[in-house]
Amino acid sequence: LHRHADGHVCKCGKRMSLAIAKALCEEVEREAVKRGMKIVAAVCDAGGNPVCVHCMDDAYIASYDVAVNKAFTSVSLQMPTSKLAALAAPGGPLYGIQFTNGGKLVIFGGGEPLYYNEKMIGGFGVSGGTLEEDTALGEFARDRFKEVISCL
Repeated sequence: LHRHADGHVCKCGKRMSLAIAKALCEEVEREAVKRGMKIVAAVCDAGGNPVCVHCMDDAYIASYDVAVNKAFTSVSLQMPTSKLAALAAPGGPLYGIQFTNGGKLVIFGGGEPLYYNEKMIGGFGVSGGTLEEDTALGEFARDRFKEVISCL
């Protein structure tokens, strides 16, 4: 067990820090440049609170809220946002969920929960590309997170 300065006890020994969040956003930005994308990348902690948001030059203004809300959604529902589209479709078991939580839930790809030692310690959200591009970049962030956190 690891006790943080605020008294919070974490069984995994790691929590989302600014250093971890910044390193992940930087990795995703480099990948976005390779893919010709202008994105906003957001990382939140396990409580859904933003830790870091990076806005690339000329990214869409709307992408800020979308990226932050994708990170929040992935943590609050403990699943990738790409899985919500079918669940929230008319007739689906979560139909209408996007209208709860002050409209902060996003039901399309680009949001991924982030795990360390099988414990969710935060979430990632990206916005600025097509649905497919955001989903792929979110999955890249999820996969890259394992390496980023092991280095810090």
